[in-house]
Amino acid sequence: MNNPNEPGGARSSYLSFMLADEQYAVGLLQVREIIEYRPVTRVPGMPAAVQGVINLRGSVVPVVDLAVKFGLPPRPITRWSCFVIVEATFDGQQTVLGLLADTVREVLELGPGDIEPPPAFGTRVRLEFLRGMGRQEDAFILLLDLDRLLSLDELLRLTSAADEVTAPMPAPASAQSSGAALPEAQGNG
Repeated sequence: MNNPNEPGGARSSYLSFMLADEQYAVGLLQVREIIEYRPVTRVPGMPAAVQGVINLRGSVVPVVDLAVKFGLPPRPITRWSCFVIVEATFDGQQTVLGLLADTVREVLELGPGDIEPPPAFGTRVRLEFLRGMGRQEDAFILLLDLDRLLSLDELLRLTSAADEVTAPMPAPASAQSSGAALPEAQGNG
């Protein structure tokens, strides 16, 4: 039996949304709800793409800013900004996450003939994070693979990359090998 969210299956439903003037979509079966933007509680040590967490009816839900994950600067919050609450397989378990979207567009019905393979170049999204390109009239919509995009390995990779950027610089090799102390910075007080 074909999975209705796979490009080779029968007609599939996708929720489309905008991020930085580009249209993306996720399988509708992975979407739990759409909620208006609310303040996010920051959590120290998380990758830049993970904004923090929100309280959703007593549950802690991590919020991911996909635009930041794709290498874009954070965008201003507008009255149309919202969270798309999705379920993704995270370390082998179904996990609820919030995706920050600039605005939600519509529910799309795409058949096998409406979905092209992901392009080899020209998108901000790495190929392994795409299920394909949905075609609707004259526009293309990037169909995201949330399970790969939001995997534990991917989030750990982001965390380790952030740690490398913020790690203190080692002392110069000449100072370490000679045992000489580094000069102290002169203060003004």
